[in-house]
Amino acid sequence: MKENGFQSKLIKELRELFPGALVYKNEYVQGFPDLTVLWNEHWALLECKREEKASKRKNQPYYVEKANQMSFGRFIYPENKQEVLNELQQAWGTGREACGAESE
Repeated sequence: MKENGFQSKLIKELRELFPGALVYKNEYVQGFPDLTVLWNEHWALLECKREEKASKRKNQPYYVEKANQMSFGRFIYPENKQEVLNELQQAWGTGREACGAESE
């Protein structure tokens, strides 16, 4: 799957998991994570990759780690998507039941 296809599906899933969330694609700062997710008092930065072994740009690890220190930041790709979404739900105090999805 291409990164932009993965990213589009991820945006839709984030909006379903976090009703009312604002999800923005970041395209202006070199190396800044692809998505900003705002939900209630929470925020996250997610850097989308088409696969786990995809290359990272020079500043991407810095921005993801900085976001994670401040709130929530992750590299996300198909192989770890569910794990990252679960971590995000846990960090934001929600669960799949609270979001209308089936429990695991």
